[in-house]
Parts: sequence; structure tokens; C-alpha cells
Amino acid sequence: MDTPINSEDTITFKRTHFYSVLVILAFAIGILTGYVVWGLAPRSQQAIIDNPPVAQGPIVEAPAATQAPQFTRYEIPFEGFPSQGPVDAPIVIVEFSDFQCPFCKRFQDETAGQLLAAYPGQIRFVYRHLPLTSIHPEAFPSAEASMCANEQDAFWDYHDRIFENQDKLGRELYLQIAADLNLDAVTFEECLDSGKYKDVIQQDMDFALNLGVQSTPTFFINGLAIVGAQPFEAFKQIIDLELAGKIP
Repeated sequence: MDTPINSEDTITFKRTHFYSVLVILAFAIGILTGYVVWGLAPRSQQAIIDNPPVAQGPIVEAPAATQAPQFTRYEIPFEGFPSQGPVDAPIVIVEFSDFQCPFCKRFQDETAGQLLAAYPGQIRFVYRHLPLTSIHPEAFPSAEASMCANEQDAFWDYHDRIFENQDKLGRELYLQIAADLNLDAVTFEECLDSGKYKDVIQQDMDFALNLGVQSTPTFFINGLAIVGAQPFEAFKQIIDLELAGKIP
């Protein structure tokens, strides 16, 4: 039932006042919408993993994230995995990566070298595998090839060559890189054909997923997580605080 309007209760608006109210309402709605959208953003867009659950659904590539770091430290094993840098370095960066992921390549091309140059002798890089097999058909085979190169103490040279040729991934490339690096061709090819590292790579994947990692690249700086191909400054912020002993 409609309610009649009493003439004494009516208010007259000027047209300019009416438009002003509309503008304010539109602005408020925009702010609220932005809050809801960003507040519900998937974890793959967040800079730091906070109390991660077991991952649900497929993992995805992560572009550079935008949120400020929150310092939660995780226990991330790193001994026994491919690494470079001093074994007693005060900073250990564990990267969960995918050789076919463009954001992983971006980190390799733009940030990794800057970090090593800025902190000489202070960083130990550790590589762990997280191939996104649902979207990258060569991610797992390239991971296997890198482990076969690791057998001949050539992981990092092979790692660099794969990223340099990310648009050409395939068996022919894997064999060519091995030849270019003067690896024992027969041993390398036998390793590649044997599938001997499938379980090792799967264990890396299972560890990452069980921890809650949902995207590549994901990094742990002394256990402090950063997600995405973030710029040098994002890493520097955490490393400097860590070296200064300012993070619990």
C-alpha cells in the first residue's frame, strides 16, 4: 500500500543540489566496489601468504603483487636442492618456479642479477620446482632436463639457458643446451628418457601446494614469503630488514 506524502514533510531540492548528491553517492559506491573487489582478490594476487590453507584448484602464474609485506615466517627446507651462493649466506631465497612461466622469466631477467650485485656474498639462491602442468606443457619436461643437468653440476647454467630460450622449449632445445654446455650427451639423454626425477619434482610440487602456494614465482626470503615477479625494491625492503635483525 502506498503511503501518502504530507505536504509539511516535503523538501524541495535545487537541481544543482540534486546533482551534487548524485556525485557523492557515485563516489561512495565506487569506493565500496573497489574495497569489495580488492578485499576478495584471489591469493595469487597477494604479496604475502598469511596463514595459508591447503591450496584448492589449479595454481596460476603471479604478476607483480601490490600489497605491502606482512612478516610471517615459514619453515622452508632448502638443503639438498639446486643452489648458488655461499652455503653460510645470511639470506637464503628459495624460489618455487616454472621454466615456462613468463613471470618467472621476468624475475630472472630483471631482478635476480640486481639482487646478487647489490648483496655480494650475502645471498644463497635455492631453486625448487613448481611446474604449472595444466597450462604449460613443457614445464615438467624442462624441469626434468634441468635436474639431468644438475647431475653434471650444470644446473644454473642450464637454468639460465632455458629461460633465455623460453619460446623454444622442447626436447630438441634440451639436448642442444646440453651440447652447448659440453655435458656428456649420452648420460644426459639417458637421464632425460628415464624419468628418474619425476618423483623429485612431484615432491616439490606437493610441498608447495600443501603449504598453500598457489602461484609462480613464489619466494621465501629466510622463510618470509613474497608472491610474484616483484621489482628489486620489494626484495630489498625485506632483505635489509632481515639483515638488520628487525623482523622477528
